[in-house]
This record gives sequence, C-alpha cells and structure tokens, in this order.
Amino acid sequence: MEEQDLLKEQPWRLLEFYSGIGGMRYSAIKAGVNAKMVEAFDINDLANDVYEHNFGHRPFQGNIQTLTPADLDRYKANVWLLSPPCQPYTRQGLQKQSADARAFSFLQILEIIPQLMLPPSMLFVENVVGFETSDTHQKMIQILKENQFVTQEFILSPLQFGIPYSRPRYFCLAKRKPLSFYNPEFNGQLLYEPKPLFVENDNEMLQTCLPIESFLEFVNSKGKNGTFSDEEDSLNKYLVPSNLIERWGSAMDIVYPDSKRCCCFTKSYYRYVKGTGSLLATIMPITRDKTSLEELCLRYFTPREVSNLHSFPKEFEFPEHVTLRQSYALLGNSLSVAVVAPLLHYLFSESS
Repeated sequence: MEEQDLLKEQPWRLLEFYSGIGGMRYSAIKAGVNAKMVEAFDINDLANDVYEHNFGHRPFQGNIQTLTPADLDRYKANVWLLSPPCQPYTRQGLQKQSADARAFSFLQILEIIPQLMLPPSMLFVENVVGFETSDTHQKMIQILKENQFVTQEFILSPLQFGIPYSRPRYFCLAKRKPLSFYNPEFNGQLLYEPKPLFVENDNEMLQTCLPIESFLEFVNSKGKNGTFSDEEDSLNKYLVPSNLIERWGSAMDIVYPDSKRCCCFTKSYYRYVKGTGSLLATIMPITRDKTSLEELCLRYFTPREVSNLHSFPKEFEFPEHVTLRQSYALLGNSLSVAVVAPLLHYLFSESS
C-alpha cells in the first residue's frame, strides 16, 4: 500500500505526439495535473519554432514512424497525448482515412504498444468530427481493447464551456486496466455533452457564453473617416477588401462584438474568406439585417484574438519571423485549451 501511495505522488510522465504549437501542453498545465512533459514530437519546423519560443524546448523533429519500441521505452512515459493529422477525415478532404499516408504514423504508434516493456497507462486522442466513423477509429479501438484499455469518447465544442467559438472536436480518453474512470458507467460510449466532467446542463453552459468582445484586442469601432484611430492603426491590415465583400459577401459568416458564437477558424483563414472563419463587424448598426456589408467595416480576427478564442494564455506569442498567414495556419491546426484541459483533468482523476 505504501508503494502505491508513493507511485501516486510521482508525476505522470507525458509524451506529446503531433505537438504543434503547444495546445496540448497548455491544456495539461491548465488542468493542474501532477505531470511532466518528457518529450514532444512534431515534423513541422515552423510549429516547432513556436513551441520552442514559448516553452524553451524544441520538440523532436524526426518522423514519428522511425520510433522503435526501445526508443519509446527509454522515455519511461506512462501517458501519451496524441493529436494526429486530421486531413484524412475532414469533409473537404478526400476522406481516404487509414489509406491516407498522413494516417500511417498514428496507427504505427498504436501498434507499437504491445511491443513495449513500459506501455502507457493512459492515452488521450484528439481529432476532427468524422474521425469517429473512420476505419482508423475502428482500428484504434480494436488495438486499445486488445491491450486492456477502457475508453470514453466525446464530441465537444468550446461553446459548451462558455467560449463563443464553434469548434466541435472528437476526443478519446483511454485507461489501461486496472486503472478506471471516475464515472465508469460511460465506458465504451460516445458522449456529446461534458456531463461526466463537471457540467450538469449543457444548455445552461451555452447560455453563459461570454460575448466575443471579451476576446478582442480592440473593440472600438472605426471612425467616420473610415480608418481606425492611431491606437488601432495596426488593425487596418485586417480590413476585408471591398472586392472580396462584393464577390463573397453572401457566403461570409459575420459576427459582432456582442455575438456569443463565431465559426471555426481554419488554416486558410486570411487567405480565403469563404468557409474559413468568421469576420468581425467593427461598426454596430442600428438595424443589422438592413445594413450593407460595406457599412459594417468588416475585418479579420487577429492572431491574438484567435489565440484567445482557443483559450491560449496571454503570454503565448509567435516569434517575429512567423508571418501573418503562417500564424493563422498554425492556429487552424491547434486545439481548444478550454475543452482539452477539463478532459485531461478528468482523465487523470482517480476512480470513484
């Protein structure tokens, strides 16, 4: 019994696969779990620049498929956090699922588990909605079951956690026996609300969403001369050109500072306006449905504002050499800390 208590006092050792710009690590920090990030892995050089800039550690930048059982055993990690490429499962993609080369590394990592001397005790997987119906998902669940894991799955959005941001994502939480979940009655289920975590009524949570203005760098409207004040002059580069408004106006998702919902920002935001994320009206019209789009002085959300909606901490920043478009692309592949943090807290909670 004393030995078990000693093990509980030791920090969990985490491996962060497909680490991106650090959303998973920020989530683990916010979750307040007793854990140490042993290593992170990502093949994207620019994402690793951002990760290193904010955490002072550069992720392993080799191909994950080259990792051997001996390599992973050397880390002595008991928790794996994985956010594999989503392109094989997106609606806009070819939906090749496990036949897509970008899915190979994820399946290979899972297939290594039975070969390990020190297999992980817990896994956390994040991906796009659609992954749950893929053959990759079927293979993942099969491998986990064969290796004595129990799972609980979720599809959740920041909207359910008080953030005015519609970004539903799939999550799989897995624990290897004899570990068990705090609410084992949800084992083997796919849930669409955060009830097992801490929220009793999903609808009430949605009603408490903060307005978008709480996440903005600048809230003030443009002046009568059509430009921002000196203080906000840097925002002029975020204005949506009139030719784009004329061509794509009917397809734009337009929100206001007092709105309590905006659409998911994709990696193509700022490059394209159709289906890549919401645009902000900088002038509040008296009658919204009778105001021309030109009069709204539309602008893009800034990278800092997108980071805020992803619930990244205020100290998060991009290195100076990362361009504006690159910042949006990196954020488009990131996750919501507001959603992942409570999921991780729940994953690390002991069984009741």
